[in-house]
Amino acid sequence: MTHTDPCNAPIRPGQSLHGFTVVKACPIADIHAFYYELRHDASGASHIHISAQDRENTFAVAFKTVPKDSTGVAHILEHTALCGSARYPVRDPFFSMIKRSLNTFMNAFTASDWTMYPFASQNRKDFYNLMDVYLDAAFFPRIDELSFKQEGHRLEFEAGKEGAEEALAFKGVVYNEMKGAMSSPHQVLGRALNKALMPETTYANNSGGDPDAIPDLSWKELKAFHARHYHPSNAYFFTYGDIPLVDHLKVISEKVLTRFEKIDPRTTVQPQTRWTSPRKVVEYYPADEEEGRDNRAQVSLVWLVTDILNTRETLAFSLLSQILLGNAAAPLRKALIDANLGSSLCDATGFDSDARDASFGCGLKETRAEDADAIEALVFKSLGRIADEGIDTELIDSAIHQMEIRRREISNTPYPYGIKILLGLSGCWFHGGDPEKLLLLDEDLEAIKAAVKQGGYFESLIRERLLENPHRVRFTLAPDSSLAARQAEKEESTLRAIAGNLTDDEKTKIKSDAQALKDLQEAEEDISCLPTLELSDIPATIDSVAPADRGSNRLFTYPCATNTLLYYTGVLEAGSLDADLIPLVPFFCSSIMKVGTADKNYEELARAIAAHTGGMGLSPASRRRYDENRSSLPLIAINSKCLARNRGAMFDLLTETLTRYRFTDLKRLRNLLLEYRASLEAAVVQNGHSLAISLANRNFTDSLALSELWNGVGQIRYIKALTDDLVRGDASEEPLARIGDQLARIGDTFLNRGNLRCALAGDEATLALAEADQRALTQALPNGSSPLTFASVPASCAPVHEGWATNSAVSFVASSFPVASMGHEDAPALSIIARLLRSLYLHREIREKGGAYGAFAAYSSEEGTFSMGSYRDPHVAKTLSAYDNAARFITGTDYTDEDVKEAILQACAAIDRPETPAAAARKGFFRELVGLSDDTRRDYKEGLLALNAEKVRGAAARYFPPKADLKSVAVISGADRLKGLSGRLDKELEIHTI
Repeated sequence: MTHTDPCNAPIRPGQSLHGFTVVKACPIADIHAFYYELRHDASGASHIHISAQDRENTFAVAFKTVPKDSTGVAHILEHTALCGSARYPVRDPFFSMIKRSLNTFMNAFTASDWTMYPFASQNRKDFYNLMDVYLDAAFFPRIDELSFKQEGHRLEFEAGKEGAEEALAFKGVVYNEMKGAMSSPHQVLGRALNKALMPETTYANNSGGDPDAIPDLSWKELKAFHARHYHPSNAYFFTYGDIPLVDHLKVISEKVLTRFEKIDPRTTVQPQTRWTSPRKVVEYYPADEEEGRDNRAQVSLVWLVTDILNTRETLAFSLLSQILLGNAAAPLRKALIDANLGSSLCDATGFDSDARDASFGCGLKETRAEDADAIEALVFKSLGRIADEGIDTELIDSAIHQMEIRRREISNTPYPYGIKILLGLSGCWFHGGDPEKLLLLDEDLEAIKAAVKQGGYFESLIRERLLENPHRVRFTLAPDSSLAARQAEKEESTLRAIAGNLTDDEKTKIKSDAQALKDLQEAEEDISCLPTLELSDIPATIDSVAPADRGSNRLFTYPCATNTLLYYTGVLEAGSLDADLIPLVPFFCSSIMKVGTADKNYEELARAIAAHTGGMGLSPASRRRYDENRSSLPLIAINSKCLARNRGAMFDLLTETLTRYRFTDLKRLRNLLLEYRASLEAAVVQNGHSLAISLANRNFTDSLALSELWNGVGQIRYIKALTDDLVRGDASEEPLARIGDQLARIGDTFLNRGNLRCALAGDEATLALAEADQRALTQALPNGSSPLTFASVPASCAPVHEGWATNSAVSFVASSFPVASMGHEDAPALSIIARLLRSLYLHREIREKGGAYGAFAAYSSEEGTFSMGSYRDPHVAKTLSAYDNAARFITGTDYTDEDVKEAILQACAAIDRPETPAAAARKGFFRELVGLSDDTRRDYKEGLLALNAEKVRGAAARYFPPKADLKSVAVISGADRLKGLSGRLDKELEIHTI
């Protein structure tokens, strides 16, 4: 089969293009694209190109990286490769290019057995600028020793407290990142489970790096790892979008492939030898005293089930995972939750095809380690019953339906669509499989359907791959409240031993290296060798989405190409609530679609939602109107989507859940509360930077105060207090019944006919039918007044200066203050100030010098706040000092018109970031609700394009430094680290516990 590429040249298998031979070429009907697979003749490099009429073009180069230890060599190399290359010998071309580009995505990933460098851009010139830098960074990096010390690990002397001797310390961006990562039970479980399940393979090693082992890696070993792994013979190139394939091949061949000869990179990962008997493993994670109680363990049963190259069985297990665990009606999930042995499914739940051998796991979190026998028996009993009694065909059909939606939906969340495709193909592709089969599922899916029709297909899979499969691990992850202290003591002991054996020459070398690195970080450098864009490359327009029908401000319709899907968004203004109900709104949103109705119990409802929709849910949002008063606008959004053929069923389910909700199943309510609590607690370390900023901002506006209560630490603390008795095992129904009554009162307040506005997105024919469905839904709601007046959570306007203790080996440090908002003449400059501070100042001071994983500044044009934050930060006092000194930088002369131009490129790239049709419609709808007009957006962009360094400095002088009585500080960190700050800050932190 042949296909005409956008360059108008036919491409067929066997054809030679710039040293590549086309191996495969075939259409992908589901996404209206064409697939090519090519092999480079001389080097053996592989290339997949997906030709699609999508202007957001994607590029990636990936390498199989198979570490032999846990020193984090692959992860540190990912960082260090981006610290300058042969053609671009600047300190940090990656972050410099973020400033000089209109990219919609730039990053690098290290997985267990591969490393990837992807980006996306809508601008052809920008695309090839970035490709040039990425190719040079990957294949011709400098990998100098100072960069290795900065990004990986190093020893440095730190000043002791008040006259104490200098103390030796480990530093390095990756070192600190992994100390933070290994504070998370989720991270500890994932990495330890790989080792337990596949001990003979590369997966037994921590590819990110174990903080105990990272200091063992040498610079020489890092360079040797690059020479073998980052070679075209071990390279996988990927491109997606509307730029012609031949253009990509020409650049890659000329820039890289002609300069190498073929080698054997020795990166083949062999399947794990299968066991003849199961194993039991217990590991521990660091917990504070509260987390160390006996019901904070996780128990998982995990099997090695199939070779990922077996695409049919991989697809079958993906379906089986949905059948067994995919929703509240799934039989294995229901059995686990209903047993009341834990709060929610464990982190190792479901089917995982990321490694060479695919695995399947299930279990519970917030359980007791001594309940492992009971959980294992429950899992086997449940699987045995399911296999013996047979699987309801409705569950199988529902799983296939969910897969059809995933195949048809084109989404750019959380990554651009091209990168999402690549991540879905990567495991099979890198290990020598047939990646096109993961896009062309019909042959395997039809074979599975035929086997199901004959009877017993999935039941046999359960017996053979689970019940009778001895290659399984019962993995218990238990809390240890003394582990963090022992880890800290071990690190200090190691450092004392090293310090005690250092010669004078070695001490001098450590100090000279530290000075050299500091000099390198502070040196002014010429980055003019890097490619860039000009302001003339930025389109002067803004993307605008207008509804075809405003429906008297009640119904907005957006005709667009959605590949046979219909999208529904309803909005309720969160009306006048009693004070006791306001903090319960997020849980109301989380639970209303899961607890059942007057007509269906929760299991029946879950089955119906899975069978007919792509999901239904409510979510709270605290916004501000763009009106004269900038008033608070609390909202509850209702979201659902379905295949067009299921439109009627989706609206029936929306009508039922929004008019016949019941919160009277107290056992179900208890399980939902514990599951919700567990999800909030698990997110603290992962989202510490966002939570710290929310805390720092919360007193500035009513909407921010409510946002903190609904989405921040305030919500976590409220839910913990609400459920502490449940966690301790209190089975009393009285408090649950009271909560159920409160939830019903919330629904009775919000859900009325006058308080609903909605938007529909889809093709015109489907929209015409859906409008009548929506009118019927509205009529089914009880009468009520039009949008309710909200009794908001009032902001005190008082800044905070707080420390919040949680279980973390690193810190998240935020500082915020109020500024002008969108519509003010300074708003564009404040956006540019945030980008200048991040790229020119905070990155250097906090990441490069301080060793934090990340540092940033953020301007909220809607709320009118300015924030600085750090992520996985080993410091607090130094970081806060850097924030204080940001005023000197931004009001001074350390940046130029060229720097401002680069910041404008970043700001405009964010404004012009492409959206899928459905997402663009939803954004347009919310802009209508808050009153953000296209004229205001256009004026804002024009204001950006008119800025120069002088104008930015003028605006900066009006806001920096912030007045002391307006500046808030919030730090999330470990309790001991917060206590250690006493006497070291200008103003003491008020300490709280999350």
